[in-house]
Amino acid sequence: MSLESQPTTHLFSVDVEEHFQVSSFEQHVPQASWDTQPSRVAHNVDVLLDLLARHGAFGTFFTLGWVGAKYPEIVRRVAGAGHEVASHGWWHTRVTNTTPERFREDVRSSKRLLEDLCGHPVIGYRAPSFSIVPGREWALDILIEEGYRYDSSLFPIHRSGYGYPHAPPVPHVLRRPSGALYEIPPATTVVAGVRIPAAGGGYLRQFPFGLIRRAFRENGALAIPAMFYIHPWEVDPGQPRIKVPWLTRIRHYRGLSRSLPKMERLLAEFRFTSVAKRFARFADPEIANAWPFARA
Repeated sequence: MSLESQPTTHLFSVDVEEHFQVSSFEQHVPQASWDTQPSRVAHNVDVLLDLLARHGAFGTFFTLGWVGAKYPEIVRRVAGAGHEVASHGWWHTRVTNTTPERFREDVRSSKRLLEDLCGHPVIGYRAPSFSIVPGREWALDILIEEGYRYDSSLFPIHRSGYGYPHAPPVPHVLRRPSGALYEIPPATTVVAGVRIPAAGGGYLRQFPFGLIRRAFRENGALAIPAMFYIHPWEVDPGQPRIKVPWLTRIRHYRGLSRSLPKMERLLAEFRFTSVAKRFARFADPEIANAWPFARA
């Protein structure tokens, strides 16, 4: 039985970036200082590759062009292990902080570099901090024009800083002036009538494991794959501490030691694969006409 015919096979993804490149650190670790910061990303990606291998799982690695240019061996190891390489942009610049022209160059340059490194087409994109929000839909058109086939940036929640609350909470096709784009949102669930995030990342570290499990069980019961995500720095309790405001410190550093045990449990209970393996026919422009999930 192929993965495409197994509806409860979910999606595992990694946003490949350094511990100092998170959006909440922008004012404390400027881009000009990135080359002087201690690097942790290669080791942490290896931890995740080992985790996936132990569970026979595959994932999509949304990788920064900056990381690929500085550490090309990371991209090669990911691709060599059978995982999908996708784009996280080049500079980890939020879409809300850039222009269409700069965004186009960012996604174009990262796509080209990653394709050169992994030897495969790069067809997926995730915006830093899920920053394609209402009013920034032009980014979706640019992704289509630059040859991307799917996006995973529209987080269907209300949250300060990001969120696209009226987007469908399941995979769907976006019809844009530039063409069609598949959207794979991060997993959510509903509590007391409110849709909340349950996809991984900080939510995995801060929320009870039962809430994360619930989201994946709900999607599985509907034969719809749910998207999990994590950052390499989230499996690294020993990372250097950067002086940031207390709320940012809590959000970034709290629960780091719990990430791996929780992911072990999740991978033991559910099947996970990459977007490319789960939807192998994404490269076919006509697949949108037979897309089995929601349309928008």
